[in-house]
Amino acid sequence: MPRLEARPQPSRFWSYGSPLLALAMTVVIGVVLFMALGKDPLRGLEMFFWQPIRTGYAVGELLVKATPLLIIALGLAMCFRSNVWNIGAEGQYIMGAIFAAGVALLADASTGAWIVVPVLLAGVLGGVVWASLTALLRDRFNASEILVSLMLVYVAVQVLGYLVSGPLKDPQGFNFPQSRSFDAAARVPRLFEGSRVNIGTLLALVGVGALWVFLFRTRAGFAQQVGGLAPAAARYAGFSSRRALWTALLVSGAAAGLAGALEVAGPIGQLTPYVPAGYGFAAIIVAYVGRLHPVGMVFSAILMSMFYIGGEMAQSRLGLTKSLTGVFQGLLLFCLLACDTLLNYRIRWRR
Repeated sequence: MPRLEARPQPSRFWSYGSPLLALAMTVVIGVVLFMALGKDPLRGLEMFFWQPIRTGYAVGELLVKATPLLIIALGLAMCFRSNVWNIGAEGQYIMGAIFAAGVALLADASTGAWIVVPVLLAGVLGGVVWASLTALLRDRFNASEILVSLMLVYVAVQVLGYLVSGPLKDPQGFNFPQSRSFDAAARVPRLFEGSRVNIGTLLALVGVGALWVFLFRTRAGFAQQVGGLAPAAARYAGFSSRRALWTALLVSGAAAGLAGALEVAGPIGQLTPYVPAGYGFAAIIVAYVGRLHPVGMVFSAILMSMFYIGGEMAQSRLGLTKSLTGVFQGLLLFCLLACDTLLNYRIRWRR
């Protein structure tokens, strides 16, 4: 019967090639899926891998989708490298959007462009506050951060629903559950005329560089990773595992909150019940496909945004369900897990 046996040393080549192999397997399974649905597989693959980059405007929309995914994934990489399992980035993203909207709605025609800074800082604060609840319960009561952070997502969704149907509801909005549109001064600046790409893309790239320097070029980054992976060794070396817990969750919450603020003050322009787009959950896949490395996550965020746009196009042009986006995301994750299993283990047959 087959059994898994740990490899003495995982292949260095396949440690980086595994995500590419997982993508190739996802494409093959996708072709079979399109054929099973009675659709032209080449036309289906075109929706996912060619249409999102066909024109300059399409590339801009790709970056709009990739920006929040990348920002959230950067914070999650900090958590996962510290052995802290923040699964509730979606809730922190929602709270960041709520806090940012609260400040943005204070702006009017006489407000200067400086209001954008408080809007983004409010989003960061919202994410930090929501993540600190998970950190507090884990630190003081040893509660599972997986369950706590995940359950807080549903609380955040309920808070959002209450606000857009009550205190923040637009009185001129024909009874739709949404806030009024933000004033132009409270909207984040766009980088190009005729495109929705905004300064969030630049902030995401700055975050990539900052995380790389912190993790791989500073003593604090080394202590952060050791404090999470080996608390006993960290204490022996004088590192604090408690500090690693709080730092990881607060940084992750801040990143998710910033992504939420950029989304409502950017492409959306108001607070609506549709702010939860699943970015917090998809960013988990982005982080792992990118190997928890800042540079790798840039490419995986672009790939994941192609899945989002491809799913929308497959719905409108091929008549397929929009849930196909989630199918492709799940296929990529499971293929990656399968490849990583064979990367670290070999199959042995024994009688």
